[in-house]
Amino acid sequence: MSLPLHIGFIMDGNGRWAQKRGVPRKMGHEAGAKALEKIIDRCRTLGIKCATFYAFSTENWSRPKEEVDALMSLFDRYINELHRKISSGEADVYKDVRIRFIGDLSVFSEERLERILALEKLTDRQTDGLCVNIAINYGGRNEIVSAVNRFIQENPGVPITEKELSLRLYTDGCPDPDLIIRTAGEMRLSNFLLWQSAYSEYYSSSVYWPDFTPKELDVALDAFSQRTRKFGNVAK
Repeated sequence: MSLPLHIGFIMDGNGRWAQKRGVPRKMGHEAGAKALEKIIDRCRTLGIKCATFYAFSTENWSRPKEEVDALMSLFDRYINELHRKISSGEADVYKDVRIRFIGDLSVFSEERLERILALEKLTDRQTDGLCVNIAINYGGRNEIVSAVNRFIQENPGVPITEKELSLRLYTDGCPDPDLIIRTAGEMRLSNFLLWQSAYSEYYSSSVYWPDFTPKELDVALDAFSQRTRKFGNVAK
């Protein structure tokens, strides 16, 4: 089976998963975090080179304050738990896994940024296994604007090229995603990896993210392997 080098995941449906069960939405996000670890482990064992998970968008700040606060609290606990598991060698799921946080991180407190950087530093030696990008306060349009502005500052008066822009994206170092998976039956990008997904294949799963198991991922990968990717050319 032909496997993608890079998979992007739009983790949708945590809140609806919780509402369906009559529990607070934050419990859906907690269940989603557990599903995330299982998918990371499956990507690692399959030999996927890069996986990008859409955790929190620039638009998500408009959600009710109670939910945003719960998400940020979960994020902090997630970082602390990851650091503990990786530094102690407790979980094989993170063996040979490099973790990066992508997005506009400037909005976060100094304390949260220190924890993020500490976790990235802890795993930055893992260059041959799976690279996991956690997209937090991420927006595709903002990413492109930021990349263009960086180039202009570094090269005043010089026309920008596709290559130069790509080098300044948050995902620099990862190939463009071959496959974008979105859960909860939705079929839109929602400002996710807009530049990088120009030739990505898309797959929509009907299950909510907390119920997206490694078996569901295998189904998506089987569908991907049956696609004919032409990149604007004529199918052979």
